[in-house]
Amino acid sequence: MKKNIAIIMGGHSSELEISLKSGNVVYQYLNKEKFTPYRIHIFKEKWVYVDEQEQEHSVDRNDFSVTIDGESVHFDCVFNAIHGSPGEDGLMQAYFELLKIPQTSCDYYQASLTFNKRDLLSVLKPYGIPAAPSYYLNLGDKIDEDAIVSKVGLPCFVKANKAGSSFGISKVYKKEELMAAIANAYKEDDEIIIEAFLNGVEVSVGVIKYHGETKVLPITEIVSENDFFDYEAKYQGKSKEVTPARITEEQATSVRDMAKKVYDILKMKGYSRSEFIFVDSIPYMLEMNTTPGLTTESILPQQAQVAGISLSELFESAITEALR
Repeated sequence: MKKNIAIIMGGHSSELEISLKSGNVVYQYLNKEKFTPYRIHIFKEKWVYVDEQEQEHSVDRNDFSVTIDGESVHFDCVFNAIHGSPGEDGLMQAYFELLKIPQTSCDYYQASLTFNKRDLLSVLKPYGIPAAPSYYLNLGDKIDEDAIVSKVGLPCFVKANKAGSSFGISKVYKKEELMAAIANAYKEDDEIIIEAFLNGVEVSVGVIKYHGETKVLPITEIVSENDFFDYEAKYQGKSKEVTPARITEEQATSVRDMAKKVYDILKMKGYSRSEFIFVDSIPYMLEMNTTPGLTTESILPQQAQVAGISLSELFESAITEALR
């Protein structure tokens, strides 16, 4: 009997449109002979099932069911394609755990931890995972520009702590640019992380559960036409993503091992995509995404393709692991 799969997409963040694209790709490529997929839009103002005719049907949040033609439909598994809140910060994961509905991403604690860049890097530090020198600010804190420059140097990156897809991020070259960059980051989050600029090759490493094993996908090198891997570079064609990355075998081995180590330390499930920058052949970790982009142009699907895994197989594997 075919399994009913709810593909959740949308969300509350600036990444809403990218999430809708990801969710629709999952809907398109999921094996319809094995699964009956349902597109579920999760927005601040409504949760709805969107049918083939683009008609909306309200979702009952008490048990996450939908009523279609008088029949109540329940789901065997949820495929999480929400980038940002509430799909990547643990809220949806906790909700589905309470309802005892399997879902394809990591558990709620891991989602919440990895969504918070500052907390993630702090947790990994005792395990020997290197990260750039950083300075933290919370909304309302006194801003001491001299202290910031003394700690992280120039240039530096000012980032929203809990936001993805390069929203709220600026590269700062002069102390005089700090205040505007901080204001920009506060548009996305009330917490900020300011990091030293690391000059080296940037790579992205996907790690997934596949056939019951932790699998590290081929490494992608990020070459941005812009000053850094910002939103334009990521989603509007202003970058070149090279898979496999043009790095030495020694570098490839070290970053593969580190990405897998982080995945295992955190007791991860589902997909993850972690970003690193090499400095003197040592990979420094920037962040981890637990619901990475799943459009046909996105990095994780590119990596899977190079590994010989089709989109259909990639999406089916996530459901199989969730139901295991």
